[in-house]
Amino acid sequence: MEDSNPNNSLQKLHCSVKNYDWGLPGQLSQVAKLSELNSGFKFDPMKPYAELWIGTHDSGPSFLVSDDDGQRISLKDWIFDNPDLLLGHKVVKKWGSDLPFLFKVLSVGKALSIQAHPDKELARMLHKLHPDVYKDGNHKPEMALAMTDFEALCGFITLKELKAVIHTVPEVVNLVGASNANLVLETSDQNEEKVKPVLQAVFTHLMSASKEIVTDAVNRLINRLHEESEMRHLTEKELLVLRLENQYPSDIGVIAAFFLNHVKLNPGEALFLGANEPHAYLSGECIECMATSDNVVRAGLTPKFIDVPTLCSMLTYKQGFPEILRGVSMNPYVNKYIPPFEEFEIDRCILPKGQTVVFPAVPGPSIFLVTAGEGSMNTGSPKVYEITEGDALFAPAYTEISVASESELHLYRTGINSKFFEDS
Repeated sequence: MEDSNPNNSLQKLHCSVKNYDWGLPGQLSQVAKLSELNSGFKFDPMKPYAELWIGTHDSGPSFLVSDDDGQRISLKDWIFDNPDLLLGHKVVKKWGSDLPFLFKVLSVGKALSIQAHPDKELARMLHKLHPDVYKDGNHKPEMALAMTDFEALCGFITLKELKAVIHTVPEVVNLVGASNANLVLETSDQNEEKVKPVLQAVFTHLMSASKEIVTDAVNRLINRLHEESEMRHLTEKELLVLRLENQYPSDIGVIAAFFLNHVKLNPGEALFLGANEPHAYLSGECIECMATSDNVVRAGLTPKFIDVPTLCSMLTYKQGFPEILRGVSMNPYVNKYIPPFEEFEIDRCILPKGQTVVFPAVPGPSIFLVTAGEGSMNTGSPKVYEITEGDALFAPAYTEISVASESELHLYRTGINSKFFEDS
């Protein structure tokens, strides 16, 4: 092992990679590049590389980097054997002997499924009923922090915008029916609680349409947009719909996109996704953090298992554009992004060449990922840890870390939400 005493020492990690078909081809993928640097394997320039997982989830575990070629030790097992020392007493008391968060890098080449993540109660029920599909009983609030320009569908548009869709997209009216369309047009947005059942009824009707009806509606929509593009500029949403249809022909998600907000993030901006909120990542690369779970309820833009009744019954049907998080400046080099959940937060650090920054000791564990540049980390012990692009490191609770850069250094830290320690 790098250091036999886990207290106040850093531990380098080898991480898992996922090759889902929505990933970017290796030659364009940050996930492929970071994975190769992290674990030494040669990536295939044409194969899709979608996600790098850093954490303890059984579907993509991380392992301790060892100086010898002996038995590989998983991060999960190591933590389980030293929970109080590595996680800190407060974290163990709340979440047990495991990390409550999962840290990822995503390289999105084409749209992910329209999906939502269940809350804890629903997650437990789904896991019990369908353990082969819903792999654990935990909820999965998550946050995406853009590394590049990043696009997503997230949350429902306002009632006013939905009325405009009813007026301008005849294919939606054909799918939901005239009576549902009229229900939307006759609803007042004065009372949000009255809007929700209307939106739920209309969206459920849309998502439950038969394959034949959906195929016909999507084909008519695409033909109409191609014709109208010769006479006018298509809207941003219409151009997106053409893109989605190209990726997922005849898919209900193509038309469902009209119901959802099209969100564009600049690098350094983040989107928080709570339980039971519909979303789909569309393109770009991001750092993602979530509660340790892999539960996804899907309903479109995917060849995977679709569970429309569960999705449509679980959504909050909250309307309006989601909040974009820009982080809180901790010092000239570090921005902190704090979601409204206890399990995690993210720090983004861009450290110019020759500078030093200190990450204060916190009462819980941290994971660091270097995405560009090189430098060193020091925990106050005689050992200095050289770090470079692709390195992932685990820091135990109560470890102060000083980072120095030899070239411009980009790194991300995830840990337990600071507010958890303030409140507990």
